[in-house]
Amino acid sequence: MTVWGVLRSFLAIGLVTALGVGAAHAQSGNAANFPNRPVKIVVPFPAGGPTDVNMRIIGQKLSELWNQGVVIENRPGANTGIGAQFVAKSAPDGYTLLAAMDTTLVMNPATGASMNYDPFKDFTAITLTAKNTSLLTVRASDGPKTVKELIARGKASGAKLNYGAGITITRLAGAVFAKAAGIDAVLIPYKGSAEVVQGLLTGSVDFIVDGVAPSLPPIAGGQFRPLAKLNSRPLPVLPDVPSLSEASGLPIDEMSSWIGLVAPAGTPQTIVHRIQQDVVKAIADPTVAERLEKAGILSASTTPEEFEQYFRSEAKRWTTVYKESGIKLD
Repeated sequence: MTVWGVLRSFLAIGLVTALGVGAAHAQSGNAANFPNRPVKIVVPFPAGGPTDVNMRIIGQKLSELWNQGVVIENRPGANTGIGAQFVAKSAPDGYTLLAAMDTTLVMNPATGASMNYDPFKDFTAITLTAKNTSLLTVRASDGPKTVKELIARGKASGAKLNYGAGITITRLAGAVFAKAAGIDAVLIPYKGSAEVVQGLLTGSVDFIVDGVAPSLPPIAGGQFRPLAKLNSRPLPVLPDVPSLSEASGLPIDEMSSWIGLVAPAGTPQTIVHRIQQDVVKAIADPTVAERLEKAGILSASTTPEEFEQYFRSEAKRWTTVYKESGIKLD
């Protein structure tokens, strides 16, 4: 090799090294200064629902902590797929986040739904933000007084029970309960909680599995009787309602719908952990906690590693449940 060739080789190596060091410093600097401009949280639902409310309450506190704007952008559609795809294709810099729920990361893959994103490859987990409680509820006028009495009715000669549910996890939760109890319960699917509540009021179904908030007014009015909650988390608005496992005397695993935050895959871990730590601070703020509780949202938090492990294990679990349930989702 000529002297000039040797010099060119050294120059090339020096340039590559400098670029690498510069990129590393730039990434480190961006993480250290994060955030230095507004952060967008994409909610894959219309405004006003639990996920939207959860993000707006937490986002307002994050804005105070960061001294930067936090913009909530609603991108509903395709069973949360439109919002999920948008975030999956966004820059992995922490400035575009997704409010992901069980539908996005667990139920869509578990049920074989058509997806334009990969929940296991396209995102970096940050933290859970809420773990919601659902109720097994009957009419107060003619419904059973306990879960065990409901099971007895289901086992009676010639009995046929119908149950109403809206979102995927509550539809499958009803099937899990029926299987564990050894009863035949037919799903009557509804598009949302308003229809679920109406179905029980009109006698179209014998029991429902649905979120807490929609059933509170008829419970308070004496029209509904909550028999059990689907997990063992404290429920301040209904402190005396037992867990489904306790009420049935059966080993039924806990079931929850939930909300969390994820970022595009490749987002620096320093930024991920910064966001997670500040979300934990936000949730711990008494004013935020009170606002969430009044909205019927039970806050929760995890480390990024715990959140990823949780939703991956839930995806495996519900894939099995769905295959065994025989339920066909519209």
